[in-house]
Amino acid sequence: MRTAAAPPPPPHPIPAPAADADADAPPPSSRTPRSVAAILVIACAAQFMVVLDVSIVNVALPAMRAELHLSAAGLQWIVNAYALAFAGLLLLGGRAADLVGTKRAFMTGLAAFTVASLAGGLAEGGALLIAARAVQGLGGAILAPATLTLIMTTFTEPAARTRAMGAWSAVMAAGGAAGAVVGGVLTEYAGWRWVLFVNVPIGVALLAAAFVYVPRVTAREGGLRRLDLPGAVTVTGGLTALVYGIISSETHGWGEAAVWAPLAAAAVLLAAFLMIEAKVAHPLVPLGILRRRSLAVANLVVLGMGAATFSMWFLLSLYFQQILGHSAVKAGLCFLPGSIAIIVGAQVATRVIPRTGPRPLLVTGMALSTVGFVWLSRLSADGSFASDVVVPFTLATFGAGLAMMPATVAATSGTDRAQAGLASGLVNTSRQVGGAIGLALLATVASHTTAARLAAHDDMRVALTDGYGRALLIAAVFTACAALGALALPRRNRTERP
Repeated sequence: MRTAAAPPPPPHPIPAPAADADADAPPPSSRTPRSVAAILVIACAAQFMVVLDVSIVNVALPAMRAELHLSAAGLQWIVNAYALAFAGLLLLGGRAADLVGTKRAFMTGLAAFTVASLAGGLAEGGALLIAARAVQGLGGAILAPATLTLIMTTFTEPAARTRAMGAWSAVMAAGGAAGAVVGGVLTEYAGWRWVLFVNVPIGVALLAAAFVYVPRVTAREGGLRRLDLPGAVTVTGGLTALVYGIISSETHGWGEAAVWAPLAAAAVLLAAFLMIEAKVAHPLVPLGILRRRSLAVANLVVLGMGAATFSMWFLLSLYFQQILGHSAVKAGLCFLPGSIAIIVGAQVATRVIPRTGPRPLLVTGMALSTVGFVWLSRLSADGSFASDVVVPFTLATFGAGLAMMPATVAATSGTDRAQAGLASGLVNTSRQVGGAIGLALLATVASHTTAARLAAHDDMRVALTDGYGRALLIAAVFTACAALGALALPRRNRTERP
């Protein structure tokens, strides 16, 4: 099952106003309308590229495997190397934007991402390609928080900031959901290497534009020395070991060393991370910040949201190609209704949140997604996209779009400005971690269900479909828990602006 394409995860807006950037950036009155518009375009385009690359390789995996003679595990790590590096280092990236200056963080992340894309496109072996994907994830982890710092420090008036965040969220939603379509077209008509090469001209153009338009700010004194590298290493290693152990359970028993050894290593590394954070002078995650109810609840909600929605794209991609027999391009096109639904949901949330606050939107969005997942769990081996997928898929993705921005607003509202980058990085790390762990768990559930059905002499197509359905039903449990968890968010006055 793991040899097929993995899904595009849900897009992830990252509101991260850096305290230093606010203090040192040119005042709004000194910015021309052209420069303000240019910064919005630069930030949106950069984050679009970061989100797109989570999923753009998915439909290219079979072609990569054929040319580079990759194993099933190798294919899996082409996806996971990016996702885990991004998730594990996003907290560090959020702090980097606060400590060393937005422009420096933005251009460093963008340069690393662009060079890694070129190296990946030129790779002649699986190891180099996987390494390039990991460096892409590193670049993305630095770049993503910096893009929203640009938004939040450029648009300081609440109404303008809300509009900018809405535009940014819609563009990023399109990037996350369009990866399958773009990857399918590039793979079929230009070759798999172009799913990586496409980033190079975009990255070079954005570097040139950022050099001209993004204002330079003063870095905090001793900024680089304040970065918690031991914390970043232990949390990234722990998450990687955790996902590896879960994935290994698909082909090994839980009592075998291939499973329990990485899980034990994950426990040790994550425990070490907590100990480091409790003692280090400048922790990656000051543990006290988690005492804020809105931040803690928002992180739990997005953890469940990421686990469910990330897995949905993966499972539906397999259903489209293995059960319905669609080509990669046609399978990618089947995701378009979901892409549109996410964009619509994000726009609705942007317009409604000033009146309602994040809590009602989070509860409603996750409840709608739960209904969609339960409906999707009834997939049939003899079904079709029109009869079995399009309506519940649209419902689930609309709910996710409705909840995206409210989740980040809930996480960052009331946060001290010096820790805003940290808070935004934390909530997006939760989304990516939830996606990686959820995919590992639900793909394993699907595999075990399929194996049981085959042992009972069921037809292969029926067995596979039953596996996908069981996994989607568990995904509904994740979103239902997220909806219930959102009820714990503090209420807020309807007249309060985000």
